[in-house]
Amino acid sequence: MATAAPRHFVLLHGAFHGGWCWAPVADILRAAGHSVSMPTQTGLAERKHLMSPAITPDTFTDDLVNHIEAEELTDVVLVGHSFGGFAITGAADRIPGRIRHLVYLDSRIPENGKTAFDVQPPAVTAERTRMAQEFSGGLCVPPPAPTAFGVPAAHPLHDWVLRRLTPHPMGSFTSRFSIANPVGNGLPATYIACTDPFYASLESSRRAARARTDWGWREIATGHDAMVTAPRETAELLIEIAR
Repeated sequence: MATAAPRHFVLLHGAFHGGWCWAPVADILRAAGHSVSMPTQTGLAERKHLMSPAITPDTFTDDLVNHIEAEELTDVVLVGHSFGGFAITGAADRIPGRIRHLVYLDSRIPENGKTAFDVQPPAVTAERTRMAQEFSGGLCVPPPAPTAFGVPAAHPLHDWVLRRLTPHPMGSFTSRFSIANPVGNGLPATYIACTDPFYASLESSRRAARARTDWGWREIATGHDAMVTAPRETAELLIEIAR
């Protein structure tokens, strides 16, 4: 299953998650001879003590760029799940020379000058705003149940996900995303859509990715948290893309 040469995969989580969610995929990639890192963004998971109203999409890009530079990584396959699409796009804008391939796994495709709330359905924005206000006075949004991410209650990892989800900083949803170059910055890129079931709020991002004639398009018949519900299929697809 390994590629002709080992690759380094940087796996970036989405909203409410942390680097932990990639553990099943990372095990498979490492067994195939690859190296993996799974950074956690500020305010989430084991870094939840850093929750702050000052957290923006730039914070998440800083986290990712600093990780890649501090670890002296080059030629990386950079994978962003869901909200992680913002930070991997930011990293592609800032440090394209360190990136081999961008992979958007059922990911949000950001738009320059817009907030995350600008590129998702208004009903989702309204509900998350209400929840944040009731939960924390607007500081952060409480996590939904794992079922919202396509992890069924009967799945063996449902409770594992439930225990680890943490609130997400509201500022990262409401602050504008800014890049100097077009999304992807000309790097090789592939969008992987999770199709069973579709994560409804990503429809506009899926359309944008499908319209990119310079990007690859792949599908996995599983729910939104593919790294949890279909780790082997996800890992094998990543290895294939990284060739």
